[in-house]
Amino acid sequence: MLGRPDQSVRALRLRVQLLLTVMLVSTNVVAAGVVFLIASLVVPAPSPTSATVVSLAIAVPTYVGVAVLVGVGVGTRLSLRALRWATEGVEPDRRQRLAALRVPLRLTVMQGALWLGATVLFTTLSLVLQPERALGSGVAVGIAGMVACGIAFLLADFVMRPISARALDGLAVTDRPRGAGVGGRMVLFWCLGTAAPVVGMVVAAIVGLTGDDDARDRLPFTVLAISAVVLVFGLLTTVLNARSIVAPVSTVRDALLDVERGDLDREVVVFDGTELGSLQAGFNAMAQGLREREQLRDLFGRHVGRDVALAAAARGVELGGEARQVTVLFVDLVGSTTYATRHEPAEVVRTLNRFFGVVVEEVDRQRGLVNKFMGDAVLAVFGAPVDHPGHATAALAAARAMARRLAAEVPEISAGIGVATGEAVAGNVGAASRLEYTVVGDAVNSAARLTDLAKQVPGCVLAAWHTVEEADEGEARHWEPHDPVVLRGRSEKTPTAVLCG
Repeated sequence: MLGRPDQSVRALRLRVQLLLTVMLVSTNVVAAGVVFLIASLVVPAPSPTSATVVSLAIAVPTYVGVAVLVGVGVGTRLSLRALRWATEGVEPDRRQRLAALRVPLRLTVMQGALWLGATVLFTTLSLVLQPERALGSGVAVGIAGMVACGIAFLLADFVMRPISARALDGLAVTDRPRGAGVGGRMVLFWCLGTAAPVVGMVVAAIVGLTGDDDARDRLPFTVLAISAVVLVFGLLTTVLNARSIVAPVSTVRDALLDVERGDLDREVVVFDGTELGSLQAGFNAMAQGLREREQLRDLFGRHVGRDVALAAAARGVELGGEARQVTVLFVDLVGSTTYATRHEPAEVVRTLNRFFGVVVEEVDRQRGLVNKFMGDAVLAVFGAPVDHPGHATAALAAARAMARRLAAEVPEISAGIGVATGEAVAGNVGAASRLEYTVVGDAVNSAARLTDLAKQVPGCVLAAWHTVEEADEGEARHWEPHDPVVLRGRSEKTPTAVLCG
């Protein structure tokens, strides 16, 4: 009924103007008809004289017609003046936003003034023509006017939601107009929809009991008529008020379900100026905070590795580490300095990114951690910070796939790949204000030494034989023993393995 959020300015203007006019006029005309029926046929007073009936038959349509014309003309002009910025598609200032948010209240005050005039007019008319009916007629008009104004306010507030959403979008919570909150609104509409008709019923009972026999005879019919008004208009007021409260809550509930399913881009349109609007705005602020946190976590994960980021979030970050049995994979380019001097910097960067892309994809595929990018080299760890029972198998599989893909996808450069298994200390090193997750130990040193030697063997992949022994049978059959070597810093030879020819 209110149109799509992206409707044109012209469509929005026509829709708001048409809905306001139809809803408000219909509400007041129906209320006026109910007043005429109650005042002329039901009020517990002597039967209306012919002069009274004729006068009411002339006065009621005349006043209703004049009130409708004045209400539509003045109300439309005031509304369009306050909503000009929205219907012209310009950015409003604070004063214009507040004026737009007060439109339902201003329309209700204007209608209240018209109904007050009707109450005074028809009470005075009854005093002149038939004083016995003055009290009952005044009460009927006043009660109907209050109920009609309450319904009109809720309808105007509903129709104005698209405009209110745009107005609230640029206002801070502290700048929003002060008015009745949810609790105050519920009490107010209880007074209009229930208490006022009940007061009218009490007045009718007093008039009937203190009047003549004819008034007492008509009292049951009066009670039935006012009860009908209470049931119909009270129910309508309650339903509209409930919808005005439920609608903002429903938007937040649906948005929360979307966030729970992982849609952090979800936002709700803030169209309520009470505490419920603050709830809607609070949800948007929460979603914005979640997006920022997810962005930071994503950036953190890209820099240090997703597993490291998750471990840090779960256990906190502190200096120190723990001993772990891990497998380390080290990759280093061959002749990278020469390649850089013979090619443009942009081309060198593109080649390095393709090289790193292959390495990262294969390490991630085997659930390893790319721990460091060191110029043209990469250090990857399997088995830390997250336990990996098959870390040796995973590292060897990644080395095989890496060597095959680098030869096919980045043929202009070559790289040595070394793999070693052993005990290492994995944890955070550095200072309290700036730390880094790293792996230190014999396995790291062995992998780095094997990488230098791997550049001289066929396939450019060299692994410690101990790693092959730790791997499962399916992976081990892809490797064969190679010449033992003495790694720098050691005195004993280290058995090695290469890919099967």
